Amino acid sequence: MSKFLSQIVLNRNFILVLAVLLGMLKGEFAIYIKDYTFYILAVVMTFSMTGIGTRSLFPLQRNIAPMLLGTFLNYFVFGAVIISAAYLLMPSEQLFYGFVVIASTPPGVAVIPFSNILGGDVKYSIVGVLGAFISSVFLAPAIVGYFAQVEGEGINSFQLFLNMIKLVVLPLLVSRLLLWKKIEPTVVKLRGNIVDWGFAFIIFTAVGMNRQVFFSNFEVLLLTSLVLFIGTFGLGSLYEIFVRKAGIPEDVGMTQNLLLTIKSSGFAVVTSLSLFSTEAAVPSAVMAVFVLIYLLYLSFRTEYRNYKLKSQSI
Repeated sequence: MSKFLSQIVLNRNFILVLAVLLGMLKGEFAIYIKDYTFYILAVVMTFSMTGIGTRSLFPLQRNIAPMLLGTFLNYFVFGAVIISAAYLLMPSEQLFYGFVVIASTPPGVAVIPFSNILGGDVKYSIVGVLGAFISSVFLAPAIVGYFAQVEGEGINSFQLFLNMIKLVVLPLLVSRLLLWKKIEPTVVKLRGNIVDWGFAFIIFTAVGMNRQVFFSNFEVLLLTSLVLFIGTFGLGSLYEIFVRKAGIPEDVGMTQNLLLTIKSSGFAVVTSLSLFSTEAAVPSAVMAVFVLIYLLYLSFRTEYRNYKLKSQSI
């Protein structure tokens, strides 16, 4: 019984749902965590990137295409859809800026494990995620600086560039040190819990700082959900049709779908809070729920299809 309970408590989905619920119920404590979310994310990013093996990057010439396509799908295709929808539907500038931050955010590290779970191409996912992360150092300041104009002045793109160095480049370098053979087994053992609970604290903060939206401003919640539904379920479904029409291998197509639709909600929360207001973090908090629902939907659908195939083969 205790083993069963521990598996539930350490389950990624349970932890994220718990963070959202606690943010709604005990959100007054989020103010004490807000100032530390940047450092929490830096630790999370460092441990997350230990899942990206250095050897997977070679030979380099074979990985250029996945890197570029991961960047194109994650920033340009998703970004164009989400920014356009937010521009048309968001009732305030701060909420629109929140979606601009989401568009400039790198893909979620969940792309890699879920590529494996959903029968995707795992190596393709590793290379695609890394390419998108490296690109974020330059693309994030450009996207936010262009679309988010505050009182006629652009966001300090250089400051955002420095933040990306701290949250992407430095964690990537430090993660190589954590793959030292003597400590790698311990790092791998702890990685899942550190990443899951780190993101949980960040999501708790975003939800807690904006829980009045979840309880009272249903119009904002509905419009935000609509934009995110378009960017995940809508865009993902259209891309699946494109994959079939274009004859792209199913495993590669699944990984590309994840690179297209899955953004790092924790990254978006921290960036929104550091650049704008707590209101701008609302889309990122809601996105955390949508990412979870979308991944669960893909997982259940894959399990159902596998079950049907087994039944037909009997």
